[in-house]
Amino acid sequence: MAQTFMQNTLVTGCAGFIGFHLSMRLLKEGRQVIGLDNLNEYYDPALKMARLSQLTTQPGFRFLKLDLTSGKEIERLFLDHAFDCVIHLAAQAGVRYSLTHPHAYVQSNLVGFANLLEGCRHGSVKHLVFASSSSVYGSNSQMPFSTRQNVDHPVSLYAATKKANELMAHAYSHLYRIPATGLRFFTVYGPWGRPDMALFLFTKAILENREIEVFNYGKMQRDFTYVDDVVEGVVRVMEKIPQPDPNWDSGHPDADTSNAPYRIYNIGNNRPVELITLIEALEAKLGKKAHKLLLPLQPGDVPATFADVYDLVRDFDFKPQTSIEEGVARFVEWYRGYYRV
Repeated sequence: MAQTFMQNTLVTGCAGFIGFHLSMRLLKEGRQVIGLDNLNEYYDPALKMARLSQLTTQPGFRFLKLDLTSGKEIERLFLDHAFDCVIHLAAQAGVRYSLTHPHAYVQSNLVGFANLLEGCRHGSVKHLVFASSSSVYGSNSQMPFSTRQNVDHPVSLYAATKKANELMAHAYSHLYRIPATGLRFFTVYGPWGRPDMALFLFTKAILENREIEVFNYGKMQRDFTYVDDVVEGVVRVMEKIPQPDPNWDSGHPDADTSNAPYRIYNIGNNRPVELITLIEALEAKLGKKAHKLLLPLQPGDVPATFADVYDLVRDFDFKPQTSIEEGVARFVEWYRGYYRV
């Protein structure tokens, strides 16, 4: 891999959870960041605006309200700016929402990503880093999840669109030699998190003395990954431009590498935690017991996720380390401060 300093960066989804934290990190390092977001109403736009207000006070930041599905506007964006690196975090998120709003995922995650790839192609971008998801592992039960495993059995449309993103990026990397790295994120949480995520929902309900819905009877396991660890991983990855793998064998193809300048990595905490353990850590920090409604596994959900991060450690000397207790404590401190609870 070739290492370089990426000065001018486009971050899509900059007003989103991970996009906000990543943009702040890049700006503090003295980089120039153009942040793109459509500020949609999938969840309360006030939270997105609050994140954005933090970013707009930082030198080196410029915000553009754009929708990736607008091909002409994205084409103009890449004509007007020379980006060293594009970090693509914008997407229609959520597994359960994809059961009732499938077209939102087709437009944002497929059409929008195709427009971005065309922009990278014509804009001579040095490195495209894009967010995938642990959801692509679908009905796989072999643990831990390795990027070398087959991921052809998604159990939600959201997961299918993320797998499609990986395939689309590989095709462009192969055809146009666009260096591209896909990152499969594992259940990211932390301050400024999304209101539709379990930790946010549980915290709000417990403080309001309401019942919480606990799926798979609390036995659900997730490789919860603290947002600062994810950001650290992204920053390390963006600096190293992938090269074609000279050892790639078309007779025995390895799924996480390629004869194109393309790579896939997991970014996860490498230690699955039962949902009930997360709740216990939250109860301890809040000083309140949760009223639990135990429910079966929901359509589109998987019983467990567990990231194999061997390649991440090998190539970037990095492994997420934040414990669930520490991460939950930081989230609760932010939540109480932001909502003045």
